[in-house]
Amino acid sequence: MLSVAQAEAFAREYIEAWNAHDLEGVLSHWAEDCVFTSPWVADLMGEPSASLHTKEALRSYWTRALERAPQLHFNGPAVFVGHDSVVITFQNHRGKSCAEWIQFGPDGRAVRGAAQYLGGR
Repeated sequence: MLSVAQAEAFAREYIEAWNAHDLEGVLSHWAEDCVFTSPWVADLMGEPSASLHTKEALRSYWTRALERAPQLHFNGPAVFVGHDSVVITFQNHRGKSCAEWIQFGPDGRAVRGAAQYLGGR
């Protein structure tokens, strides 16, 4: 079971890494065989399912995302805690409300995740 302290620490480190554009810091939280889904995956990666499988695929996707949005910054994260998952809500650099659902495996690394955007991306 995920504690509130663990969830908050994860969210803080995760958002700090994103705001520093520290891609390896972001990826350090993810398992090698992870799955991540986002409507942006279809656009940036040409993947109609909008899902990526593996940390290496995430690295390629998020590298492109950071290249396209060098001003990327997340503000005001709130953390919702589940049994083995979190939902992190925040505003992005465009003022858009966003949320990421992230599920953790037994080793504490993220194994599944999905991004959502208020009113669509």
